[in-house]
Amino acid sequence: MTAYAALRAQLDTLTTEAFRPELADIDRLPTLEIARIMNAEDATVPTAVAGELPRIAAAVDAIAARMARGGRLVYAGAGTAGRLGVLDASECPPTFNTDPQQVVGLIAGGPGAMVKAVEGAEDSAELAAADLTALGLTADDSVIGISASGRTPYAIGAVDFARSRGALTVGLSCNAGSALAAAAEHGIEVVVGPELLTGSTRLKAGTAQKLVLNLISTVTMIRLGKTYGNLMVDVRASNEKLRARSRRIVALATGAPDAEIEAALTTTGGEVKDAILVILGGVDGPTAAALLATAGGHLRAALAEAR
Repeated sequence: MTAYAALRAQLDTLTTEAFRPELADIDRLPTLEIARIMNAEDATVPTAVAGELPRIAAAVDAIAARMARGGRLVYAGAGTAGRLGVLDASECPPTFNTDPQQVVGLIAGGPGAMVKAVEGAEDSAELAAADLTALGLTADDSVIGISASGRTPYAIGAVDFARSRGALTVGLSCNAGSALAAAAEHGIEVVVGPELLTGSTRLKAGTAQKLVLNLISTVTMIRLGKTYGNLMVDVRASNEKLRARSRRIVALATGAPDAEIEAALTTTGGEVKDAILVILGGVDGPTAAALLATAGGHLRAALAEAR
């Protein structure tokens, strides 16, 4: 059997590649009907994600434990999967005030592959190993390989290399019994079924991956003390909108008047978490910073100590 024939036979076994004969004439339907069909398909994705929540939660607890001792979270994928990882990673600094190197997205073929496909990059496990080596991967880090099919060599190669270095590994795919999940310490398989367009895994599979990555990063940051209740108290105020949001967050957390909020933000250099501690804990800016440092950034623990 040729390599091409072997690959085709493998794809024929994947749920994400399955052909749906009942949709063979979808291009002949009215636009609104096509939209309704697609919307109904998308509505099934959260249920598929729900079935994997215990495995997602276990992965989050393991990731948070490593990040609490200085480890990084690294996403690795090709094509759509890689782009989704880069997207989630890039949103962590402004949302949670993380260092840009704390959550990292790797895409097969490098940054240029975000906007233009790099042919053959997804087929290289060695490329994944090289990308992780360049990051200086350590045993405190966590690597999430992302692949809708669960067979992409780049994603599997990333997980295999990470395990060889003692890092925590997660394999996120959209097919049951995937090689990616089997390679990882934590396997997450969100089976969303065949796509509206045969093999177009940027659709339901892409949506499922986006939801899972949102879950992993957001809940991990909650576990790391990056929030106070459901408030983003580590938000980085890098523009006018975020500066206004910072003041609103302090107001929601404390109920303090505007003048007191402005004074607290001034004395803490604009740090939202510190300003809340100044107001609710009745301490000055330097004391707030010291309490938060002792509490590992957890505002509730720092407040308990202040009180």
